[in-house]
Amino acid sequence: MSQRAKVIDLYKTMLHLGKDWHQGYDTFRFKLHRAFLKNKDETDPAKVDNMIKHGKFVIKEIEALYMLKKYRTLKRRYH
Repeated sequence: MSQRAKVIDLYKTMLHLGKDWHQGYDTFRFKLHRAFLKNKDETDPAKVDNMIKHGKFVIKEIEALYMLKKYRTLKRRYH
């Protein structure tokens, strides 16, 4: 998969995760778009790979936050 395809896939995945963002989808989308635009002119493959790895890390952190929120909600309801 080319780097361009990886970046587009990363962007789409993050947009999908942003639907449940606590500050609202529009805020999340705006900040995500701004972050991707800031690095749009980067051409060094090593730096782009590092940014993709960082993006995957951020995805894992967002998923962990959602799981924690779900766990706390369940705990509050049943205890």
